[in-house]
Amino acid sequence: MPDQEPLPPDGPLSADELLDIVDERDRVVGQARRADAMANRLRHRCVFVLARDARGRIFVHRRTPQKIVFPSHYDMFVGGVVGAGENYDDAALREAREELGVTELPAPEPLFSFLYETPEHTWWSRVYQVRCERPVTPQAEEIAWHAFLTEEELTRRLPEWEWVPDGVEAYRRLLELRREGLVR
Repeated sequence: MPDQEPLPPDGPLSADELLDIVDERDRVVGQARRADAMANRLRHRCVFVLARDARGRIFVHRRTPQKIVFPSHYDMFVGGVVGAGENYDDAALREAREELGVTELPAPEPLFSFLYETPEHTWWSRVYQVRCERPVTPQAEEIAWHAFLTEEELTRRLPEWEWVPDGVEAYRRLLELRREGLVR
C-alpha cells in the first residue's frame, strides 16, 4: 500500500470548503464557506495533532506562503479545520495523514479541547497526539520545510522563529496540563 494518497480535487486550501459554525459551547449553529468564516470571524472547529517519531521527537514544520491563515509561520502541530458534518476524531486522522503523507497512521489520541479567541480569529480547538513511526512525506501544498525536533530543541526555537499563535497556545496548554499530571 502506498504511503501517500492523492489530495482531494479542491485541495486542503480551498476557500470554498464548507465548515460548521459553532457557538461558545461548541454546538453547531450553522454553516459557512471557509473564506467567509475567516473573513467574518465566525467560530468554527479545528484540530491540532502533535506527531512524534519513534524516538519521541516532535514533527515541526514551516507552513507554505499560500496558507490562508498564518502563512510561512512555524508550527509544532499538524491539523486544520474540521469540515461541515465531520467529527473532530475523523478530522484529526485525515489532517495528520494528509500533512504527514502517511496513510498507515494510528488514530490520534484526543488530549483536551479549548476555545481559541483573538480579535481576528475564533475556533474551538481539539488537541491530539499520535506516534508516527513510518517515514513522512509532507504535503508540499501545506508544508515548506520540516524536521523532527526534541522538546529541548523546540523550546530553544520558540523565541527565535515566527510560530502560529494558536499552535503556541495549544502547546503552552499541553505543557501546563502535563505538569499538572492531567495528560501524558
